[in-house]
Amino acid sequence: MRITVFGANGPTGRLLTGRALTAGHQVTAVTRQPESFPLHHDRLEVVGADVFDPVAVDAAVAERDAVLSALGVPAGKEPITTYSRGAANIVAAMERHRVRRLVVVSSGAVEPQPYSDGGFLFNRVLLPYVTGVVGKTLYDDMRRMETLIRASDLDWTIVRPSGLYHLPSVTDYTVVEGHADGRFTARVDLAASMLAMLNEDRYVRTTVGVITTSDNPTLFQWIRGEALAKH
Repeated sequence: MRITVFGANGPTGRLLTGRALTAGHQVTAVTRQPESFPLHHDRLEVVGADVFDPVAVDAAVAERDAVLSALGVPAGKEPITTYSRGAANIVAAMERHRVRRLVVVSSGAVEPQPYSDGGFLFNRVLLPYVTGVVGKTLYDDMRRMETLIRASDLDWTIVRPSGLYHLPSVTDYTVVEGHADGRFTARVDLAASMLAMLNEDRYVRTTVGVITTSDNPTLFQWIRGEALAKH
C-alpha cells in the first residue's frame, strides 16, 4: 500500500513510519524538517513540506492509497490552527485525488471525562487543568479538526489516545468506539493501532479510543517523563 504520513517526524509519527515500512508499505513521510528525519529505507520518501501549504499537501497525497496523520504541536496560550487547517488541506487533497482512507490522531482530552481509575487528583485537578487551561487552545483546534473530518465523505477514522508515554514494544492494547476508560496510551500501541486500521473496515467513519492496559506509568512518572517533557 502507498501511504502518506503527516507529522512523520514526531514521536508517534516516527514509530508509525517505521512500522509501516516493516509491514512492507511504500511510505511518504511528510515533515517540515526533512534533514532531521532519522529513518532511511528503499521504500521511504521523505518530503519537506508544511501542512499549511495546500500545494505541498496536494503533491504528498496524489497517487497514494491512504493517509495517516500524526500531527502534533505543543500546547500554548496562543491560538492553534495546525490541526484544523492541516486537516482542511489534507481532506481537500484526498477528495481531489480520490484517496479514500484517512486515519487521524486526536486526543481523548477533546471530550474529557473522569476515569474509573483516575482518583481525585487526576479527575478533579489534573484533567480539568490540562484540558481547560494549559491545553485549551490545542484541544479546541482538535475539535475543529474532528468536525471537519466528520463532515467529509472520506473513509475516516479518528483515533483518540489517552496520556501518551514510551514503551519499547507493542502490548495487547484495547480499541473501543467512543470514550476509552483508561488514562494512558503507549505511542507504540497508538502507531500499531493506526496501521492495523488500514486493513479493516470495522472502524470506518468512527471515533475510537486506544488505551494501553499493561505497563502503565504511575501518575508521578507520567508527569515527570511526559507532561513536563519538551518534544
